Amino acid sequence: MTNLDPELLRLLGGLLASPADDSLDVLRELAGENAWLDEPLAELEGMPLEEWQAEHARLFISGHPKTACPPYESAFMGGGMFGVACDMLGDLYRRAGLEAEGLPPDYLGTQLECAAWLLEQPCSHSGDLLGELWRDHLAAWTPRFGATLATESRLQLYRQLGQRLRGLFDA
Repeated sequence: MTNLDPELLRLLGGLLASPADDSLDVLRELAGENAWLDEPLAELEGMPLEEWQAEHARLFISGHPKTACPPYESAFMGGGMFGVACDMLGDLYRRAGLEAEGLPPDYLGTQLECAAWLLEQPCSHSGDLLGELWRDHLAAWTPRFGATLATESRLQLYRQLGQRLRGLFDA
């Protein structure tokens, strides 16, 4: 956990977002600084946005018969949405002086953003909160989420994302 890069955490969290009209432009910019995005970008440039959006929805929102990779700790760990992890993470964010806005607190992108923010804070209290977030939440489900995403995705972008998420926890 000592070699974590806040910008990498933000990038990985951001790649979970639903693709929009400007997503290819954003990905092009990101690929300039992250060579591992070159091949996924080339693949996505050759397909309609609707196909990318459909794969995002299948993986993260409404796959049939089951959503393979819901990016919410409560849902991925086998409960439903808004499980106990939401309450625990909401409390952790409050203790850090933060608030999850617009998404459930157990959304992976929110957890990664919080970890990035905590890494940038100078006080030891932030280190304690980061340890709690990492140990009790991210490490408990993100490696398995990443492995599932890497095997379930039909797109290189999400396979690479899954590998990178899993790699955060390699010793």
